[in-house]
Amino acid sequence: MAKIENIDVGTFPLFLAPMEDISDSPFRAICKDYGADVLISEFISAEGLIRDALKSKLKMGYEPKERPIGIQIFGSNVASMMRAAEVAEAAMPDFIDLNFGCPVRKIVMKGGGAALLQDIPKMICMAESVVKTIRLPVTVKTRLGWDDAHKDIVDIAERLQDAGISAIGIHGRTRAQLYGGAADWTLIGEVKNNPRMTIPVWGNGDIDSGSKALEMKNRFGVDGIMIGRAATGNPWIFGEVKRAIAQLEPPPAPPMSERLAVVRRHIANSIIYKGERTTLYELRRFYAPYFRGVPDFKKYRMRLVTANDFEIVEAVLAEIERENC
Repeated sequence: MAKIENIDVGTFPLFLAPMEDISDSPFRAICKDYGADVLISEFISAEGLIRDALKSKLKMGYEPKERPIGIQIFGSNVASMMRAAEVAEAAMPDFIDLNFGCPVRKIVMKGGGAALLQDIPKMICMAESVVKTIRLPVTVKTRLGWDDAHKDIVDIAERLQDAGISAIGIHGRTRAQLYGGAADWTLIGEVKNNPRMTIPVWGNGDIDSGSKALEMKNRFGVDGIMIGRAATGNPWIFGEVKRAIAQLEPPPAPPMSERLAVVRRHIANSIIYKGERTTLYELRRFYAPYFRGVPDFKKYRMRLVTANDFEIVEAVLAEIERENC
């Protein structure tokens, strides 16, 4: 049974990886219903939390059914990360996750996310300082290293463990790769199989099917798997992976009626959570994956992503329903 300190997260937990404007509370709740074991918030700016910024506070919101849940924070200043961790702890999640892996330029240029891979002593100091500041377990999400010449994750993971973190999630790419090329799980496996490591090691990167998840589990022995981009508009992937791990046949593709019900639920809850305007914009990236494999979906997609109100969106959804159910 895998644990984050005293938090039971299941025999082989599946995580919904933190993703900006994707892994918010409405979508996390859907993924939970379809088999995700552990959820993590979108990444949240430490400086935003300290300033009491509305957007940052909103990202900390979650429903009780989402537990176990972690709040992920990022930043470049150790003192700010300590204070932000206290603010996040007050929201009473199950753990706090430190983002040491986001490759996005605007984050890295400010010294946050994967930028810490260029200053390992500062990363370790930050992790240790946060661990000592709060009572909740502290976990880390990071990458293999800055670039191919600096794949230092085996050493980094040991040092983070020594700093007191309770689990580590590793994306199998360097910062220089961004999201290009294939994820390399070899070093994730080396971290997991390092005899000095005693904390759980979660693997992340290119898990887009149950068979791929099972392969990574068997080859590298990780304690659990994080699923990111492949879950966008596809919460059913968690059930597929669970069936593969249990060595069962893949589930059938979700019927159109179920897809439509999930899309409508996602829209309705997102409007409550974020309002119509933000929802209209953010849901655009979900439509194509929600309806992946639907014949002639292209004729609907353009109308959905250019709709300027939800009356138009619902009219298109109703048309899809009439023609495909």
